[in-house]
Amino acid sequence: MPISLSELEAHRERLKLQLSGLGDLRPGSLAERFRKCGKPNCHCAQPGQAGHGPSWSLTHDVKGKTATRIIPEALVPQTREQIAEYHRLRDLTRGLVEVSEKICEARIQSRKTEDDSKKNVARRATGSRRRR
Repeated sequence: MPISLSELEAHRERLKLQLSGLGDLRPGSLAERFRKCGKPNCHCAQPGQAGHGPSWSLTHDVKGKTATRIIPEALVPQTREQIAEYHRLRDLTRGLVEVSEKICEARIQSRKTEDDSKKNVARRATGSRRRR
């Protein structure tokens, strides 16, 4: 059963309300990194050692280039929440576009139905005449 225009519009308003409730957000991926310093006598140079770290890097695309920002370990949980909010934003906007498209299609169908019914009335009125 197709969803009514009013139900679609209500769904769109719920999505808009959810969008207005978004918190801080940021795109990117958070990665834990261990690095070797290069000093031959350091513990990180020993076989099987992971290296210095962890340090946390946030990477994301900026105008076609990868931007990296080091995130202090104390801010990793907050950064994860901000990334999750960004993903939520993407999901909500995708849903908003989908429901808006359905609303547009429903309005086109509604308009076609109205136009067709007007044409049928006009045809019946003129179709009652007989040609000689």
